[in-house]
Amino acid sequence: MQKKLPLKFYKGDVHTVAKELLGKYIVKKNNGVYLCGRIVEVEAYDGKIDQAAHSFRGKTKRNQVMFEGGGKLYVYFTYGMHFCANVVTGNINDGKAILIRAVEPVDGIDQMAVNRFGKKTANENELKNLCSGPAKFCKAFNIDRNDNGTDLTGDYIFIINDSRLKPECIVSARRIGIKKSVDLQWRYYIKENKFVSKK
Repeated sequence: MQKKLPLKFYKGDVHTVAKELLGKYIVKKNNGVYLCGRIVEVEAYDGKIDQAAHSFRGKTKRNQVMFEGGGKLYVYFTYGMHFCANVVTGNINDGKAILIRAVEPVDGIDQMAVNRFGKKTANENELKNLCSGPAKFCKAFNIDRNDNGTDLTGDYIFIINDSRLKPECIVSARRIGIKKSVDLQWRYYIKENKFVSKK
């Protein structure tokens, strides 16, 4: 198994880290099973200069994990029914994070299918859509508010290092589902990957 990403990785610039997360593997221990997926799509939220960031107007009880410095998992509840997971980057009080938008399932797929569909097996279409969206990813990996603030350098939820993608393999595009800072090309995904939520 490759090594977990060290804390210093998460201290970098939010856009650099976002691109470098692509192709790496996020792992969570769930019911004794390790769930693992390759990160294929992310969105960067650049703190106080980004009107779409939860941290734009400063620290609140809801977003305080964003201000605790890189290497934490920021999980929030949205639309009264879904959870979304973000990798916090930078230094304390930066308020910067990266939304995990889509993951390519690798290991623990049967458990992911149970979490998402209530059954152990997934057909080809279900597999493609298993983690192809931020809420779908959280459901498949059983990530909820209890995981907010998780230390990503620990043994519960962590990201495994892998080789860096070539720049030509990464696509930049507009972020999805936001109403402010809409023209910024801060969504990054792996070119021609079928598990991306939207191309």
